[in-house]
Amino acid sequence: MRSKFGFYKVGTGNFLTHVGDVKKNTDEIIKLIKKAEDEKVNVLVFPELALVGYTSQDLLFHKELIDDELSSLKEIIKLIPQQMIVFVGGIINHLDRLYNVAFALSKDKILGIVPKSYIPNYNEFYEKRWFSAGISVKNQEIIIEKEHIPFGVDLIFDLGEMKLGAEICEDLWAINPPSNNLCLSGANVIVNLSASNEIIGKREFRKDLVKVQSAKNYCIYVYSSSGFGESTQDLIFSGHQLIANNGTIVAETLDKKGLTCAIVDINKVSNDRIKYKTAFDAKNDDNYRYIYLDDDSEIELLPNKVDPYPFILNDEKERIARSLEIISLQSKGLATRLLNSGFKDVVIGISGGLDSTLALVVIYEAYKMLNLDTSGIHILTLPGFATSLRTSSNVKNLLKAFNLSYKTINIKKLATTHLKDLNHSLDEYDVAYENTQARIRTLYLMDYANMVNGLVVGTGDLSEVALGFATYNGDHMSMYGVNVSVPKTLIKVLLSDYGKTYPEFKKVLQDIIDTPISPELVPTSDKTIGQKTEQILGKYDLHDFFLYNFIRNSFTKEKIFELAKIAFPDVDESYISTTLDTFMKRFFTQQFKRSCIPDGPKVGSVSLSPRGDLRLSSDLNYINSINKK
Repeated sequence: MRSKFGFYKVGTGNFLTHVGDVKKNTDEIIKLIKKAEDEKVNVLVFPELALVGYTSQDLLFHKELIDDELSSLKEIIKLIPQQMIVFVGGIINHLDRLYNVAFALSKDKILGIVPKSYIPNYNEFYEKRWFSAGISVKNQEIIIEKEHIPFGVDLIFDLGEMKLGAEICEDLWAINPPSNNLCLSGANVIVNLSASNEIIGKREFRKDLVKVQSAKNYCIYVYSSSGFGESTQDLIFSGHQLIANNGTIVAETLDKKGLTCAIVDINKVSNDRIKYKTAFDAKNDDNYRYIYLDDDSEIELLPNKVDPYPFILNDEKERIARSLEIISLQSKGLATRLLNSGFKDVVIGISGGLDSTLALVVIYEAYKMLNLDTSGIHILTLPGFATSLRTSSNVKNLLKAFNLSYKTINIKKLATTHLKDLNHSLDEYDVAYENTQARIRTLYLMDYANMVNGLVVGTGDLSEVALGFATYNGDHMSMYGVNVSVPKTLIKVLLSDYGKTYPEFKKVLQDIIDTPISPELVPTSDKTIGQKTEQILGKYDLHDFFLYNFIRNSFTKEKIFELAKIAFPDVDESYISTTLDTFMKRFFTQQFKRSCIPDGPKVGSVSLSPRGDLRLSSDLNYINSINKK
């Protein structure tokens, strides 16, 4: 079984349990398998002891339950479709020991049986009355109707890209869950068949356990707990269902019968394991048996919904808290640089655009942290040939709101002299014309910093670094770049959330957010903003989406394109394709600028620092394997 883009559909099945009635439970399981077939589920997980009921208690001693169970398994496997593997909880007698097990089932076959490793026997649990611990059961078989079925905790079920391991309820709560070694040995999907009762606070703790186990093992974690129908003699069961993908909960239900499904990304799991390999350096002496599912079929599956803004949280309350945290991290980075270097003064050029505004906010917060007088913030505005009336107004309103003084130096005279010295026409708006202005601005900032014994704070952001959309040794250069790991789409959110937190800045910040993004290097006759970056490069919404999925997830160009079509349904496919081509070409050809970018604080999971996250040759050929499609 193989999926073109690494997406598979996994699900859990929760039904009204009939305690001690295997036939009725089997009917419920079959109904959900048929429903899962209609929904094209590839992995389906039922709760612990789903065939008999977790609260069957001393009924578990009766052989009739096991006989009924084996008959039911034969009925179930006949109905499992080709592209599905099913895990069902039940009991098995092996060498006169009773085990709480997970049956791994595929079409017409019991693939293997995994016993529960850890048997709880405290507080409300007394499972040792019935069950033996399976932790040492390895390299064994159970013969069922002349079929030799692999039995043990040493089983990994290989479906091609998906390699599944199973653990049962208490196993997850142990100090060293079986899933740790399963993942060390290659499993990338862990299923947990559970019967976890509810008490105050347990739901949140259980959810955290699943999330962390999925995160630290870089795996898909599919958790199915029993609910309705289990005896409430002393306990309450809520049927908590959880699916996690690399530490992110992608599906959760409580007190709900039926299927809980999610499309998960094995490709992302694999890429992260290759990249973040420290976790897999741990010693693992266990030998695992791989059980292969003979299925060469292809799956063409894509998610129905893709987050278009992966750098931004959706929940407003969480987002605002995250925004303030990011600004705080940027400010701490700058504050530490000032302390360690002995500077008490900074110099910044303010343009009235997004990047320099965020940099100013960061400086302002750093000075508050250090209890420094804001007179040490030296602000230059450096209008040139194309500075618009709108950004000029933004600058005045912004600095008035922050009660900061500034100095204006018009660069047109020096830029004109420089271009004439080069015999360059003032009417030829080419790269040299544009870059002259950027480099002269940097010249003024650097020299002014020398005059006041200050540090030049850079304003360039992560999106510009990725695209190389900066003038080499112009705005590309500073003494500390506070925005270097913050993408353009996130900057808008940071400023908006800062304005919501500090209402005295809200109006001017919103005006700046609403201003078209522009380098303002090509003039217009009426001093409006004529040069618009997104008309040159394509929308930053798309570029930041491409950046996240290319760098953080290591997705192929083809996969990124397919996901972008889903994330941006109202955007023309040809526009997405053209913008993606622009991103890939600029990313590969502009590494020479990234190779020498100034220091700056990493605040998120995506960074392009040549000293940290991105080690890339500046001499890469743009036409390479990654860009062929």
